[in-house]
Amino acid sequence: MLVTATACSGSDSTSGLSKTVEGFADALSRDDVQAAATATSDPAKASAALGPLYDNLGKQVRFQASKIEKTDDGGTFTLAAAWKLGKDGKNEWTYTTSGRASRSGGDWKIRWDPATVAPGLDVGPLSYSLVYPDPAKILDSSGGDLLTQQVVTLVTVAPGADPAAVAAALRPVAPDVTAASLQSDLAASQGTPITAVTLRDSDYVTVQPALANLANVTTSQQTRLLTVDKSLSSPTFSGLSDLWQQQADAAAGWAVRAQGSDGTQRVGGPEPKQVTDIHTTLDIGLQRAAEAALTPITTPAAIVALQPSTGNVLAMAQSAPADAQGPIGLTGLYPPGSTFKTVTVSAALQEGRITPDSMVACPGQENIEGREIPNDNNFDLGQVPLHTAFAKSCNTTMGRLAVQLAPDGLTTAAAQLGLGIDYVTPGLTTVTGKVPTADTPALRVEEGIGQGKVTASPFGMALVAAALAQGTVKPPTVVQGQPGKPDKQPPTLPPGIADQVKSMMRETITGGTATALRDIPGLLGKTGTAEYLDDKHAHGWFVGIDGDLAFAVFVSDAGSSDPAVQAAGRMLPAPH
Repeated sequence: MLVTATACSGSDSTSGLSKTVEGFADALSRDDVQAAATATSDPAKASAALGPLYDNLGKQVRFQASKIEKTDDGGTFTLAAAWKLGKDGKNEWTYTTSGRASRSGGDWKIRWDPATVAPGLDVGPLSYSLVYPDPAKILDSSGGDLLTQQVVTLVTVAPGADPAAVAAALRPVAPDVTAASLQSDLAASQGTPITAVTLRDSDYVTVQPALANLANVTTSQQTRLLTVDKSLSSPTFSGLSDLWQQQADAAAGWAVRAQGSDGTQRVGGPEPKQVTDIHTTLDIGLQRAAEAALTPITTPAAIVALQPSTGNVLAMAQSAPADAQGPIGLTGLYPPGSTFKTVTVSAALQEGRITPDSMVACPGQENIEGREIPNDNNFDLGQVPLHTAFAKSCNTTMGRLAVQLAPDGLTTAAAQLGLGIDYVTPGLTTVTGKVPTADTPALRVEEGIGQGKVTASPFGMALVAAALAQGTVKPPTVVQGQPGKPDKQPPTLPPGIADQVKSMMRETITGGTATALRDIPGLLGKTGTAEYLDDKHAHGWFVGIDGDLAFAVFVSDAGSSDPAVQAAGRMLPAPH
């Protein structure tokens, strides 16, 4: 019996060692801190180290034990670990460690050594973080800095602060932050601090002394991608910011660090890759001119300018009220009004029944297929050539032309000019517009004058102008060498049609509705007034072509096209 017991004891010893080591690995894989710690020679120290480990690195981990061997003074084993790190678990940290076990009182225990669980854990707690490369810059077409990563200061206000004193301190740089707005935000936060404002360095320096003495007001710093020129800050750059962030994320490395008494040391993870600056097509001179042209306008307004020969985006400016609504110049959809007559005459000319010189009726008001269509102030031109009716913006003429088109006539003609075609463009998020099939004559009448169910963004109408200038649609581009890809291929515009429309757009400047701009040599254009809500509210539009520059100006609730025409005039003297 004694001999048998001794033999069984040796077998049980090896089996027990394997069971303990594999149980330890399994507990670590299940982030069962208590079970893993209990399997060690020092459960208290093991528990104190393992708890923060999972808190900092997460719980997506797998430990695998191997090479479990009994030695003269205990046992040895190897642990292979694979951690999936980060929110999406895409970064994997793999390593292999060795450990020892000993037998005490008949039971096997893992000799507690933090380095057995993870490299560096013996130095101190481990942490995981992304490591970004040196930040890229976003450059304008000439290579100048447009957006760069900058330090900003967040001003945090906690309950108990004096809102009036905070507002007074911030007034020189943030006049929109008032005592009333702070009180409202604090009340809504239900006792938690609020971020009152985020300040650039130049602004923070101005108000820092006044903020320093205020109770319950703290500041902290972050880095953000900002325009170098504060006055150019706009949500229209959000697509470029997104692209910059995507590039930085793709190049980012990561690190697992051990926090020791004398600092941190890196124990795992790759270095980041280098990133290149983002070269845009934006013309900084034209961008500034467009921004300045919109400054006097008190309603949401936008200008989008393209280079017809290349599709390059040259400017995308907005007024401050527009910025408060988002990138309306790129994604805001509005009835385009009479600027859509560029599409209507294109469709009519393609049918072959009419030419720019054909005589057409332009009564002051007409009932067309049950729709009462008036001209602006009911002006009546009688019988005039089509080019004159276009230049003077005869609604009645265009409504009559539209009703004679096929149900999809305007849809196709619009697509030939890029309207209704959407693009996936690096650095841009855009919507061009919608021109649905007009199944009824009444709907064709309304769509023919840019009302009804037709909508367009300022970007979409700039694309129309650019397509007419070039005779074909060029994919939009805002990052050099990375043109947009259309969701469907624009149909081809027949030869000669664009030239006929452009000749009528020239007459709009020389003798039509945009004579305020007749001093600009060679300018082509089309005005537009688009009613919405009721007949008392209207947006103002102007689309223009000036050499290798095509643009659209949109002014919300302008009442007429005059503010848009005036804004174009303020912009165009700038070099481009």
